[in-house]
Amino acid sequence: VQLQASGGGLVQTGGSLRLSCAASGFTIDDYAIGWFRQAPGKEREGISCLSSKDGSVHYADAVKGRFTMSSDNAKSTVYLQMNSLNPEDTAVYYCNAEKFDGLRSYDIWGQGTKVTVSS
Repeated sequence: VQLQASGGGLVQTGGSLRLSCAASGFTIDDYAIGWFRQAPGKEREGISCLSSKDGSVHYADAVKGRFTMSSDNAKSTVYLQMNSLNPEDTAVYYCNAEKFDGLRSYDIWGQGTKVTVSS
């Protein structure tokens, strides 16, 4: 049971990247999926979340209007399309899947993918 994040890299200010988060060993359908990031010297912050209840997506103010989260349940993969990137977006990006089935909590983290935005 794991998440594999990929798609990070080096991009110039104003550029775009698409991150992927592939689940293996489980299906993402009944999990809440979130993207988080941690910039150097800062705490990890949540930037987007896909609800398992109604499929709605919520974004942090810092990325709203620039980032779009989507999912392909058939591939058990979620994506984060990042546009209009700026140096403040430089961070390691992580995906997370969590659910509570009434008895047990599940909390799965990917290994992170690094995004560097040059000015």
